[in-house]
Amino acid sequence: MADTPITVYYDGHCGLCHGLVRFLLARDPSGEKFDFAPLQGEYCAKTISPTERQRLPDSVVVRTADGQLLVKAAAALHLLVRIGGCWRAIGAILAMLPNPLLDFGYDCIARVRRRLFSTPENTCPLVLPNLQNRFHP
Repeated sequence: MADTPITVYYDGHCGLCHGLVRFLLARDPSGEKFDFAPLQGEYCAKTISPTERQRLPDSVVVRTADGQLLVKAAAALHLLVRIGGCWRAIGAILAMLPNPLLDFGYDCIARVRRRLFSTPENTCPLVLPNLQNRFHP
């Protein structure tokens, strides 16, 4: 499962999304599971067609190992499973809930995320040299 990192696209202007990236980095120190790209970046524009990008939310999008794009609760659950350990168990428990309910919860958080989590001062934060290869422009 962890042979090739999956790409986590995130809103580069969202404090909650930046927090998620830091959370994932802490749980994947080797870089086997995740790499990252802002939704506003050139890598996203290069790897996701304009038609697909128009349909995507402005929060978190996951490109799976098989190339599928996951959004909302499906993306969050995939990340939990991919992290492994107790997070996989939490993801499995949450996956028992109906998907419309999970997406509703995701949408509720997404609506208030900018009020609850401050926008990063620098939307292109300095990345430590040992992590730079995990971030696409």
